[in-house]
Amino acid sequence: MLQKSPMYAYIPAIDVEQARRFYEDKIGLKATAEINGGVAFEFAQGTACFLYPTPNAGTSKASQAFWQVEDIEAEVAELKSRGVVFEDYDMPGKDANGIVNAGGARAAWFKDSEGNIMAIIQDA
Repeated sequence: MLQKSPMYAYIPAIDVEQARRFYEDKIGLKATAEINGGVAFEFAQGTACFLYPTPNAGTSKASQAFWQVEDIEAEVAELKSRGVVFEDYDMPGKDANGIVNAGGARAAWFKDSEGNIMAIIQDA
């Protein structure tokens, strides 16, 4: 039954206000609600994430969430122009912009203000 249900991302933040500024100012998101000390953001096709307070932010060494995009080069360029710094992983298939082409997808990663790894993905 879960296959037919929407799934949402939870993004941990030690400093919710700092993280909110990052997502609003650097990424360009608009918050849709403030709930119990956290902040909700809504995206396309009914998806959303919840930025919530926790001392565990930035402890995962894997991506917390990703955005599925149509034009990864344009998205990376836009985010870089806003001051977002992309991770430089030593992976095969990496181009000059740090976008990796592997496994049927193209991907680029950055860390948010809390040290969480976020990704941008485009089908190859």
